[in-house]
Amino acid sequence: MNTYLRILSYARPFGRFFPIYIIYAFLAIVFGLLNFTLLKPLFDVIFEQLDPASLEKFREMPAFSFSVEYFTSMFNHRFLLVSEEYGKFGTLLFVCVIIVGSVFLSNLFTYLSGVVLAQVRAMVIKGMRMDIFQKVSHLHIGYFSNERKGDLISKMTNDVQEVENTIVHSLRVVFREPATIFLYFAVLFFMSVKLTLFTMLIIPVSGAIIGGITKRLKKSAVESQESLGRIVNILDETLGGMRVIKAFNAERFVRRKFDHETDQYSDVNVSMARKNELAAPISQFMGVSVVAGILVYGGSLVLSGESDLSASDFITYIIIFTQVLNPAKEISRAVSSIQRGIASAERIFEVIDTPNLIKDPENPKSLTAFSDRIEFKNVSFSYGDTQVLKNIDFSLEKGKTIALVGPSGGGKSTLADLVPRFYDPSEGQILLDGTDLRDFSTAELRSLMGIVTQESILFNDTVFNNIAFGLEGVTEDQVIEAAKIANAHNFISQLENGYQTNIGERGSKLSGGQRQRLSIARAVLKNPPILILDEATSALDSESELLVQEALTKLMSHRTTLVIAHRLSTIQHADEILVIERGQIVQRGTHSDLMTMGGLYQKLSTIQSV
Repeated sequence: MNTYLRILSYARPFGRFFPIYIIYAFLAIVFGLLNFTLLKPLFDVIFEQLDPASLEKFREMPAFSFSVEYFTSMFNHRFLLVSEEYGKFGTLLFVCVIIVGSVFLSNLFTYLSGVVLAQVRAMVIKGMRMDIFQKVSHLHIGYFSNERKGDLISKMTNDVQEVENTIVHSLRVVFREPATIFLYFAVLFFMSVKLTLFTMLIIPVSGAIIGGITKRLKKSAVESQESLGRIVNILDETLGGMRVIKAFNAERFVRRKFDHETDQYSDVNVSMARKNELAAPISQFMGVSVVAGILVYGGSLVLSGESDLSASDFITYIIIFTQVLNPAKEISRAVSSIQRGIASAERIFEVIDTPNLIKDPENPKSLTAFSDRIEFKNVSFSYGDTQVLKNIDFSLEKGKTIALVGPSGGGKSTLADLVPRFYDPSEGQILLDGTDLRDFSTAELRSLMGIVTQESILFNDTVFNNIAFGLEGVTEDQVIEAAKIANAHNFISQLENGYQTNIGERGSKLSGGQRQRLSIARAVLKNPPILILDEATSALDSESELLVQEALTKLMSHRTTLVIAHRLSTIQHADEILVIERGQIVQRGTHSDLMTMGGLYQKLSTIQSV
């Protein structure tokens, strides 16, 4: 119930729509009910049961009052005048015209209420989708190491869609269907208390049976959405790794994996459908059983003359009662389907409620410039129980370059990720101009940094938008200048539409070297005082590497730079080189110092020179 109420809370900002929706829905119910109450005078005309004497009291125009009695008297007054002037056929025509008008108005207000509710539904779903997107975009980097991307995509798409199809759709059921049942039963009680009490005996039995079915739906719904998330994940990995799949003739392996997951998804959904589809038939069966009971019980009373209902009254009563079955069936269907929506909503709220380990302070210190140094003081970091960095101490002064080298898995990238606060250290401090990074807002901190990673992160957009990514008011001349510094201008100019060429998903239309140079141009354009280069030239061929390394050298000469290097030849001019092994600094110094010192750095240099 809490989950359901939390979903409905998204509709709170749009409360201004509900009064007009309630008015429209109420009028739709009233005119819908009027359609069937008019059947009695219609049957009276057809079966020639008009009693002129009983209508005589309606000859005078009734005094206006906002009551059912007034509208009934007004109808009978008009009914009497028409019957006297136009006879039975005219009376029949009069009733039919009113019924057609009532049907038109009922459907008109049903349409208008549906349009209002559709607006609310669209805005509620947008709010929920934006909430989960905003949460995901602000979560710490470590969260994405533990979560499958496909499952997250499934939560943001399929789960949100399931909530819309079930719970938000049930907003109509929350008001309109109960109101319909209430008004219809009010009329039924007005017509015959004895018969109506009889009809209500079976309703609790039907509700208990349907309630038992819905309890079993939630578990199946959770399994279904989790399986769908795994399917999306397999699709994402398959499409992204198609080159490798084909190179290793792994199509059959991937197909078997996908087939197994889709089988499981099908089995869960069939099981869920068996339970879900039971609700409506049971509801309908119970309703028809009640109608049959009414026909037997009420019919015997009418035939024996023991009922105060005439034949036309009894037929009208039966028809009105059958209309109660539709909203009752809608409610039972909504209750059963809501379980699927609640299961999806819980998966969504699981993401929204995930605590962000990287938090801004309540009163962050102002940070507009970098003027002195970045200091690591006894910094350690762990992924869960696995320690990655231990007792890291060094100082990176403004305008200087420090390079990190060492075997793969030693903690170099993790160390660099601590500077923009992608992670926070488990122990120790990282200071910027003497202030702990955790005392600044992450937005202001990262605005001072330009990052180029080993993997070129590009988007399915134009060259211009990829270089200018995240910046506003950038001119084409500025983008071209940045591309020239990154030695990317020449190949961009040769593209079909130059800087307005779409580069495909993840830059798939470009070579590895071209993609990396666009990433470097992006960092150049940002013009940050601090650069973090995580093996930024690793994806370049020898010729491109020389061009980009020359550009980077000029760029780094005016900035504070932290470089992670795989090729030691690219960092020989660094002010200091830190050799990282198993999360610790095992050597430090300039290139010449480390070569003289021997040890791991000399060993790595010798291996690369062979």
